Amino acid sequence: MNNLVIAFRVSTGNETAVEAWLFKLNTKTEYLVNLLEPLVKNNGIADTILEDVKLIRSNRPFPRHPIVYEPFIMILAQGKKIVYLGNEIYTYDPDNYFVVAMPIPMECETVASPEEPLLGIAIKVNPVMISELLIKMDPAKPLSKSTPRGVYSSKLPGLVKDAVIRMVESLADPVDGRVLGDQIVREIVYRVLCDEQGEVLRLLAIRHGCFCQMAKVLNRIHTDFNARLNVENLAEEANMSVSSFHSNFKTVTSTSPIQYIKEIRLQKARIVMVQDGLSASEAAVSVGYESASQFSREFKRYFGNTPAHEAARMRKFFDA
Repeated sequence: MNNLVIAFRVSTGNETAVEAWLFKLNTKTEYLVNLLEPLVKNNGIADTILEDVKLIRSNRPFPRHPIVYEPFIMILAQGKKIVYLGNEIYTYDPDNYFVVAMPIPMECETVASPEEPLLGIAIKVNPVMISELLIKMDPAKPLSKSTPRGVYSSKLPGLVKDAVIRMVESLADPVDGRVLGDQIVREIVYRVLCDEQGEVLRLLAIRHGCFCQMAKVLNRIHTDFNARLNVENLAEEANMSVSSFHSNFKTVTSTSPIQYIKEIRLQKARIVMVQDGLSASEAAVSVGYESASQFSREFKRYFGNTPAHEAARMRKFFDA
């Protein structure tokens, strides 16, 4: 704090004020890094005492690769991720956060190193919490009638960063975490809803709205990926015509329903091969493929590797 006072006293000019603000921002970032390092020592995703909060660490860069993002608010203290969805590119880092409103297959690149590992926080998007918060917020605020993309990145507001710091501080003490953690999570979600692009999350609370209906369908596909999924039936579940369903689906996910189902199945297949040791043919059956040869062709086209080679590559990466 003394350093900040000194910075402001150097000059009364606007440039100095900006420099002092940047110094304060960087100090907060460094402090958040120092808070996270002892809490998440291993690479990967770590659970916390808060049900909706996970911590992330990676000390290795990872090239662009297909991945399915779950509905989360992603905030990084260090490192960078670049996300590719169709023709759009989203970046999140210590200055920008990333929001995913529904499960969407994308491609992701990770920038990290042993000296500066990626460190971050993922807060689960909880539609019930969002609805509860919106009831207490301004109900007269109009919402867009168009269907937005189901993801966005935005500048990280200072109020959000402050709340994140307090939340991570609470995680260092089990009692503080249990007593204060959930309240601070609600504050973070509230601040995100208030942000300029928070409408993407606000739309999830409109139960019969188009965006909410699409979210339900995507969650259904994500859960029942190994079932016989029919586009006509999915459109009916969304209370839309098939043509309207296709149009809205592509707006939200940047892909078609058939391609989305295929990508979810292939992602799930890779997971069970890596984690459970299933063979390609076993994985194909487990995710709903009737033809092992078709599965192998589509898997190689999507991941750029045969199922066996991709599973071995992923095991090697995680072992390292």
